[in-house]
Amino acid sequence: MQDALVERLSAPVPRYTSYPTAPHFDESVGPDTYAEWLAALGPTNRLSLYAHIPYCDRLCWFCACHTKHTLRYEPVEAYLKGLHAEIATVGARVSRAVPVTALHFGGGSPTMLRPDDLMALKDCLTRHFAFSPEAEISVEMDPNDLDDARHDALAAIGMTRASLGIQDFDPKVQKAINRIQTFEQTRGVVEAARARGVRSVNCDVLYGLPYQTLETMAETVRAVISLAPDRIALFGYAHVPWMKKHQTMIDEAALPGIVARFDQMSMAAQMLVSAGYEAIGIDHFALPAERLAVSAREGTLRRNFQGYTDDRADALIGLGASSIGQLPQGYIQNMPATGEYLRRVEEGGLAVVRGYVLTAEDRARAWVIERVMCDFGFSLADLAERYPAFAAVIRGEAGRFVATDRDGLAALEGERFVLTPSGRPFARTVAAVFDAHLASGRGRHSIAV
Repeated sequence: MQDALVERLSAPVPRYTSYPTAPHFDESVGPDTYAEWLAALGPTNRLSLYAHIPYCDRLCWFCACHTKHTLRYEPVEAYLKGLHAEIATVGARVSRAVPVTALHFGGGSPTMLRPDDLMALKDCLTRHFAFSPEAEISVEMDPNDLDDARHDALAAIGMTRASLGIQDFDPKVQKAINRIQTFEQTRGVVEAARARGVRSVNCDVLYGLPYQTLETMAETVRAVISLAPDRIALFGYAHVPWMKKHQTMIDEAALPGIVARFDQMSMAAQMLVSAGYEAIGIDHFALPAERLAVSAREGTLRRNFQGYTDDRADALIGLGASSIGQLPQGYIQNMPATGEYLRRVEEGGLAVVRGYVLTAEDRARAWVIERVMCDFGFSLADLAERYPAFAAVIRGEAGRFVATDRDGLAALEGERFVLTPSGRPFARTVAAVFDAHLASGRGRHSIAV
């Protein structure tokens, strides 16, 4: 019965790191619109920055990020020159009264940058934006890139959170995804980061990878727990070879089936909770004192393009090729093609090529979907207070879903729509009930478990 339920509810749906999702962005939002939105930011806003480094010195076959493989550093140097130019152009359009409360370096592999280049990039950002003294600075790290000089550079830029990609420690799985990384190597990176004062360590683990079994998954989770990370992200591998051609290097016959994926996820989650981690949303875990866990308990957990976050900023500026930003008026995305991105920014222009202007109904549905993804439910009373024009329609959708829900995924409890314990693993599927754009979407999505 459970297996049949998992099979039926695993239909592809968005991950809802935004609403509407990226397939609904279009070219009606361009540089002029973005410039207006940036100029409108003021002292009542809080700002997050995301800097994208779309290069890796090895290409992991499981990866769905916008990145490219290079064994030469010259393309990286040329890209950094353009990124500095974009930072100056965007920063000139943002009031110095807007404090930056968070900065995230993502990729690709930011830690492949040479130490001097990493520090110069942070200096450029500091010159052109007004950083809060308490700003969180997080960096995605590939342990294969790191040495003492890079660790020192990460400390020099003020990194507060180290985010390590682990995926899996089993050698057979690592070979199948072209991600060779020993436990000892990973432990050394964690120790080096902590020795230099980093406050929080996050580890990314994947389930649903080729040749993974419950036994190998359990070994990896035990090894990760032994590192005592403050946060753990437990993601399902998204097999999207129609988007990422290098994923065709993965033998599809070696991928676990949908039920096996669900069993891996459930077992890993149970192990993490038993080890003292609190479950956060659909795929994160954190120690009770960690800010993400505190935010979840207080009902202030958010979800953005980096996943679950305790960041309270109401604007996110994406810097770099393909980067996505979110401002109070809507979403923007930069040119994905690196060469064209560089041409635009080196000419002093903005690199935005598409985006989306939020409507009043979008805002209501975005709030509902975010609460479903973060809190596994929402208050109908809060909905009516925040978005009175759309409360009746959304209340009706919630009621119809509960009335026709033969699987017991959700319920109405007084003035709250809530997911049941058996419905929580399928939060993406439930969130899709409130997605007015899904039927008209052009995008293809990964499976829901």
